[in-house]
Amino acid sequence: MKCLIVDDEPLAREGLKEFVEQTPFLEYAGSLPSALEAMEFLKQNAVDIVFLDIQMPDMTGIELMKALANPPQVVFTTAHREFALDGFDLNAVDFLLKPFSYDRFLKAVNKAVAVAGNANESNEVPKDHIFIKCKGMIVKVVVDDILFIETAKDYVFIHTVHDKHLTLVSLKHIEEELPKEKFIRVHRYYLVGLKHVKKLEGNLIYVGNHKIKISRALRNGVYQAIIGNKLIER
Repeated sequence: MKCLIVDDEPLAREGLKEFVEQTPFLEYAGSLPSALEAMEFLKQNAVDIVFLDIQMPDMTGIELMKALANPPQVVFTTAHREFALDGFDLNAVDFLLKPFSYDRFLKAVNKAVAVAGNANESNEVPKDHIFIKCKGMIVKVVVDDILFIETAKDYVFIHTVHDKHLTLVSLKHIEEELPKEKFIRVHRYYLVGLKHVKKLEGNLIYVGNHKIKISRALRNGVYQAIIGNKLIER
């Protein structure tokens, strides 16, 4: 796995480089002193893991991660424990509090390897559930229980038959993770579970006990996807 180190402290960069080079399955891809330089580097180079400091001049590690369209796996490295929750909310693999030992470093790397393995498996095996981060916890959500998902700025609300969960992820990203045959986009703000659709009325779709507006641009496609040739008429 190719590793990039981003930290404004030379000693921190050198220490991480030594850890990477003594780990057989890791490949050192370079080290940079700023998040801005890392952004330019990642536009031209693919890496698997970024060891990313949080507090840096000009741009923080958290700001960098938010700015990347498809960020690699990130292990945050910082001396500030208070940033841990922000890091995990951004789906960071792990959070290393400075100073850390090689054993703790290796534990974080093994997490990244496991995540990469699960990602490869997910491309081959149909998903019946997903995991999301909600209120500082990891929550399992059964795919068939999802009524609909709605955007709320940088967050989404996932409405299920049992609960409602708020998580920091875009609607587009979560749509890509769900089985396409089980969900349909009915509006730029709403993704609906097809098995829970009860009825259609003009520009409205009824899902469970909820009434959701269908956008004018998507209306014909939504009707076709849900009804198809199953409508019985006189």
